[in-house]
Amino acid sequence: MDITINKLEQKTYVVLDGRVDSTNADQFQKDVAPLMEGENLDIDIDCTNMTYTSSQGLRVFLLLQKSLMSRNGKMVLRNMNPRVKEVFDITGFSNIITIV
Repeated sequence: MDITINKLEQKTYVVLDGRVDSTNADQFQKDVAPLMEGENLDIDIDCTNMTYTSSQGLRVFLLLQKSLMSRNGKMVLRNMNPRVKEVFDITGFSNIITIV
């Protein structure tokens, strides 16, 4: 998995590429940890090239969402492929995370 994080004014843009699974979920969490405490409370995550997420990846998304909600921020996941979206739907994550 590759992750790119860019901040532009009051918004943070994240681009995910590849699989988020047990081999890299810890690194994913380390990469987004500054966003869990940062000043930018508006996070846009482009999932166009994210091909898979495991339960460990879902946990990181949930941690980020909870952190932002506690500070009145918001996170949006965009351009998710149908197979990955199905995982979010089955687990109920699409009810607590905005996916467009």
